[in-house]
Amino acid sequence: MGAVNDLSLLVPPGEICVLVGPSGCGKTTTLKMINRLIEPSSGEILIDGQPISRIPPTKLRRRIGYVIQHIGLFPHRTIADNIATVPRLLNWPEDRVRRRVDELLHVIGLDPAVVRGRYPAELSGGERQRVGVARAMAAEPPVMLMDEPFGAVDPIARARLQNEFLRLHQELRTTVVFVTHDIDEAIKMGDRVAVMQSGGLLAQYAPPEELLTRPANDFVARFVGADRGLKRLALTTVGEIELGQAPIVVEGQPLGPEGAGAPTMPAYHLLLDDGRRPIGWLNSRRMAATGKTSRDQADESSPFVQRDTNLHDALSMLLGLAVQTAIVVDDQGRYSGVITLEDIARALRSAIESAPVPTPVP
Repeated sequence: MGAVNDLSLLVPPGEICVLVGPSGCGKTTTLKMINRLIEPSSGEILIDGQPISRIPPTKLRRRIGYVIQHIGLFPHRTIADNIATVPRLLNWPEDRVRRRVDELLHVIGLDPAVVRGRYPAELSGGERQRVGVARAMAAEPPVMLMDEPFGAVDPIARARLQNEFLRLHQELRTTVVFVTHDIDEAIKMGDRVAVMQSGGLLAQYAPPEELLTRPANDFVARFVGADRGLKRLALTTVGEIELGQAPIVVEGQPLGPEGAGAPTMPAYHLLLDDGRRPIGWLNSRRMAATGKTSRDQADESSPFVQRDTNLHDALSMLLGLAVQTAIVVDDQGRYSGVITLEDIARALRSAIESAPVPTPVP
């Protein structure tokens, strides 16, 4: 277990603070000190301005949600009883407990009527992890501690759980201290990231974009990785940059003046259906020659992305398909615009040029 040396940081209410660093640097020890599973040899930890040393440990832990890597659900209790553990310890009325259990099952995307009476072994690993998060949130704690909560699931389930938790956090705004050894997870999940190094020392504490663009020292630069510029793309969504607009035609509608084959006509038009959902690209000259906008001739090679897709994922899609342009659609699949490789490169250059000066470690 790693020691912690003179650690000092402030986690603003409603934010996710991620502790990241190599094994033995004191990440889990820090969580255990917040939960009073380990008492600090010096210094003080405050929650809402109150020193936790003045709160009885049992009472404190009932105010703090705790999620660990291997979930820790009680195998012989139903899902509803697992989630209800802390509210019942706090003597909530049973009807309030039932309402809270059903509310949280809805929030994590599980049907209460289907799963509340089941046992943990009857759920998938990802579902059990979601129930673990629900149990930690059951008593509406002001603080949640999460120790590598998604580390025991496969990469696809992990990404889905990360996204679901970030969505929940947008609604609930609980203050979270989150431990991981994965810098990519830290950048994705954290409002602020504390990079710790061997000996329990805090190397840098900053928002992810500052960490990536202005690492405080060589250790942080090496830990974040030489590809930190590409990692920076994960912090910007498609909807945050100016979208381009493709020349469009609507399936079944007469061609405009361009359809006659003007010399300045673009090489391709984007074909939309009558609900403005993209179908694919039509060769403009072939379309002009035939006078038809047939979906049978549409090139469907461009990937579809949404406004909340981050630029790193958009870039991966484009490179994976060897195309230059992605089509942006809304939640109903309707056309919003296009984004190109050059747009992504421009956004990255702009982020690097406007990077903030590093925040000194307190």
